[in-house]
Amino acid sequence: MLGLALGRLSQDWQTRYGHPVVVVESFVDPEKFDGTVYSAQGWQELGTTDGWGRCRRDYYVKHDKPKRLFVRELCRNACRSLQAEHLRPELAAVEVGEIPACHRKVREIRSIAEHFRQVPEYRQRIESYPLWSLLTIILLAVLSGAPRGQKDLAKFAKRLTQAQRRALGIRRNPQRKYPAPSQTTFSRFFRGADGEKINTAILAIQEQVRGPLPAGGLIVMDGKEPKHGPGDSVLTFIHAPSQYYLGSALVDQKTNEIPVARQMMESLDLQGRIVAADALHTQTETARMIVLQKGGDYLLTVKDNQPKLNEAITTLIPAPEAGFSPSEAHRPISPVGGVE
Repeated sequence: MLGLALGRLSQDWQTRYGHPVVVVESFVDPEKFDGTVYSAQGWQELGTTDGWGRCRRDYYVKHDKPKRLFVRELCRNACRSLQAEHLRPELAAVEVGEIPACHRKVREIRSIAEHFRQVPEYRQRIESYPLWSLLTIILLAVLSGAPRGQKDLAKFAKRLTQAQRRALGIRRNPQRKYPAPSQTTFSRFFRGADGEKINTAILAIQEQVRGPLPAGGLIVMDGKEPKHGPGDSVLTFIHAPSQYYLGSALVDQKTNEIPVARQMMESLDLQGRIVAADALHTQTETARMIVLQKGGDYLLTVKDNQPKLNEAITTLIPAPEAGFSPSEAHRPISPVGGVE
């Protein structure tokens, strides 16, 4: 069965993803299995892993149970082809999406990095990459339009010049070079860094670059759940139309967005502004807080989670006419808030 699967794997991968597979790998738990089937089929054992397990996309958790690693080439000289400076034409499509380079000057990079120095370290021992160096790299990736997954961040960091890496505070290696952090370095960072302190630093950088929050406007709150696997969702506040970032907070799986949103609004200036949210936040206490405590107005969505209010609106407010012209569709509507 294993031989039949490997016999068609490369062609199936070519059909689905546009490139073949030339090397396969497999992990064996030595506490449960001996890996006999792989050894019998000519797989090569490379050793044991470091005891990290994959959880979600590009995220690893320490489990201290190393696995035996087996690999096998599906075509002749496959490993040599992968080590070449340029991939073969049929494999080159994998690296078509080139990560953009950072064109920020050294002085700008140092200025950004200074804001992140206040974020506390979670590690007892720092080798090559201080925490504020990694934070600055991530922000530079955002400003450069680069993807922000751990793999892409490592590729982006590799494209930084030696002068840029020095400005980031990266420490030199024995070869007197400033190295680039790897994917696993960013994975460990995302697991251990203090999110609240990072949020405070980002807000300070934004105010220095963009100035204070514009007066008036709409404050939009919205929550997003992780796309890959389980995990906490994130609630974010944004000012519209300026796209001024106002902060984010994790929503623990044991609760929901409602108490998190109210806690975040305590520190926001809502005077003379309108707060917009989805139906989850259509709560009397939330509306009262926006109007009476913070001096703002609200624009809340009403659905079936508020059946009496939904029924009252349906009964008392006439439905708009079904037909309208394109010009009427783009006519601005003045939002009304602060009424319970």
